[in-house]
Amino acid sequence: MGMLNIRIEGEERQVPEGTPLKELAGEYQECYDNDILLALLNNRLVELKKSLTEGGDLHFITAREEAGMNTYRRSATLLMVKAVFDVEGKDVVDRLFVHFSLSRGLYCTIEGMPITQEFLSRVEARMRKLAEEAKPIGKHSLNTTEAIRRFQRHGMDDKVKLFNYRRVSRVNVYNLGRLEDYFYGYMVPDTSYIKYFALFPYDEGFVLQLPVKKDPKVIPPFEPQHKLFQVLKESSSWGEMLGLHTVGDLNDCITKGQIGQMILVQEALQEMKIGEIAQTIAERPDVKFVMIAGPSSSGKTTFSHRLSIQLIAHGMKPHPIAVDNYFVNREDTPLDEFGNRDYECLEAIDVEGFNSDMERLLAGETVEIPEFNFKTGKREYKGNFLKLGKDDVLVIEGIHCLNDQLSYRLAKEHKFKIYISALTQLNIDEHNRIPTTDGRLIRRMVRDARTRGTSAKNTIAMWPSVRRGEDRNIFPYQEDADVMFNSALIYELAVLKQYAEPALFGIGKEEPEYQEAKRLLKFLDYFIGVPSEEVPKNSLLREFLGGGCFRV
Repeated sequence: MGMLNIRIEGEERQVPEGTPLKELAGEYQECYDNDILLALLNNRLVELKKSLTEGGDLHFITAREEAGMNTYRRSATLLMVKAVFDVEGKDVVDRLFVHFSLSRGLYCTIEGMPITQEFLSRVEARMRKLAEEAKPIGKHSLNTTEAIRRFQRHGMDDKVKLFNYRRVSRVNVYNLGRLEDYFYGYMVPDTSYIKYFALFPYDEGFVLQLPVKKDPKVIPPFEPQHKLFQVLKESSSWGEMLGLHTVGDLNDCITKGQIGQMILVQEALQEMKIGEIAQTIAERPDVKFVMIAGPSSSGKTTFSHRLSIQLIAHGMKPHPIAVDNYFVNREDTPLDEFGNRDYECLEAIDVEGFNSDMERLLAGETVEIPEFNFKTGKREYKGNFLKLGKDDVLVIEGIHCLNDQLSYRLAKEHKFKIYISALTQLNIDEHNRIPTTDGRLIRRMVRDARTRGTSAKNTIAMWPSVRRGEDRNIFPYQEDADVMFNSALIYELAVLKQYAEPALFGIGKEEPEYQEAKRLLKFLDYFIGVPSEEVPKNSLLREFLGGGCFRV
């Protein structure tokens, strides 16, 4: 057996070929505050159960990094499924569905089974027992045909549908004891790595509560997000009505030639929801400020246009205002902790000027609304005068619109706050959810390439910063909204795929963003493509694809 030259965290050393990565990780664990869960070898993610077959650069990954936390959450889900398998049997596992993220955890249901605290206590106890026993998480590669046969025997029809459309010749299947399952992504070597979790009953199901990146050893408190949950639940009911729960269901719809009608129905459901929001606003005559906020790539601009049309249909006269026009001049923008201008903090907005203008409008005065020149970095006044009449209403869009500090001088009865986000309602299969952030990242990648000439590499590189801003400025206020709107379309990834894949393939293997590009490419490979011609001109998706009837 030969020796391999490797660099681990800058240290040059030789190790025997075939050395298990788990063994090397154990040697370096004391250098890390959190458990090592994964490795990056020559810019390629590798599970710790693998052995070294090549030299090069080796970096260990903990749950403080995105790839590590995803590995932990995925492994904890497998542990939970196994515990349910042991406590209640295979029949119950076949009806277990992991739906969406809620309160830092995962909301799950078991079809036809009421969830009791006694049941959850038994499942959680079994999870802890399995963790103590350090049960190995096995992985074996099967050809796709054999994987389909195996999951047919297990009665896992969702995975059979998924693999029927896979173009790759082999599939990685994980097992924990007698339980076999498919998971999209990497796993920890054994159950001893899964130490931090809790189960809480909620609504008709339960939440598997898990840590977050900034504090991987702490289970955050379970804080029900009732408004968000109701929107997610409504979206899931839309999926049930359309018969679309998983990517396999969507692919079936496409191959059977039913996608055109399904797109129209999904768009009609969204339009109906926008109409209901407009009706609610119209029934509140004191409302003069409709304030819209949401994370990046939620479709806020197109939503504002469509809401305005519905408001007109209800006899109102909407006027759009972007809070970005109240940016302070660029030289006055505060700096963040890295010394860069922080355009996403509240202090980057002239809050006093905004409130003064809104108060004057409310008092019936004529006000000149500014326009921010992003090239010069200064506010300009170009004769955009506005005066509010009896039926006039301002439709205000900005990331801080749910934060009352932005509009602190405006009385609550004059404000109607809307939170919008693309809350994906489709799963890869029953145990593999599609993160909402993935859908938004792909949307942004496609839009930025079209409108700003930004490469997929640069979009991926700045995404962590975008998400930090959302965590600080948007998500803490989402439950303060009067209504929430889900802008995700159940079919959209099948359309976006054609635009995102070429951009992602352009990221070289040597680039730091390559691993994320590779992950997204594998994810998009699950979908059969749908031509953009099927997408209506007023669809929210047009904000990202282009070719819409609104100027966005």
